[in-house]
Amino acid sequence: MPASLLVLLTALAGGCAGPPAPVQNVKTAPDETINLHSAGEFTEGDTAAIAHDRKLAPQGAQASVTVESGRGETRTSLVVEGLLPDRRYGSHLHAKPCGKKPADSGPHYQHHPGQINPQSEVWLDFTTDGEGVGRSSARQNWVLERDKLPGSLVIHAKPTVTSGPQAGQAGDRVACLTLKEDA
Repeated sequence: MPASLLVLLTALAGGCAGPPAPVQNVKTAPDETINLHSAGEFTEGDTAAIAHDRKLAPQGAQASVTVESGRGETRTSLVVEGLLPDRRYGSHLHAKPCGKKPADSGPHYQHHPGQINPQSEVWLDFTTDGEGVGRSSARQNWVLERDKLPGSLVIHAKPTVTSGPQAGQAGDRVACLTLKEDA
């Protein structure tokens, strides 16, 4: 076998390739898209779509939320129906899935931990129309991290306080949707 062919075969096999490239800790691949969703009628027993306050989320109230994250941004859309008419509500992504108790969904999801603002959190406040229908959307200039996905969307009793020492607060938790990742 000629020496030049031996050198070529050794290089292709990795023998002369030098040290291995460092392994990067990539939480979300640059071309990866993460899609989360949830939809349902709020009940009192199913934690996938649970009503915590029947006065503010009456029987028949329902919601649908989608989260699309990739290519440098995260887009979130919310549609609600059957809530109280002509009323303002707060709404945010939360860190944990819904549970029987309102606090089970944990704190607001924060892309930048400790930063309480609409650049780090996903705020989806809305006002219902005369039929109890409302819509909201948000767009962030960051992507979700595969190892730190939000677990739920929570509807709050009041609109989000946007500044001061109460910033980020929105009153009691009215209803909750547990987020699931698209297959």
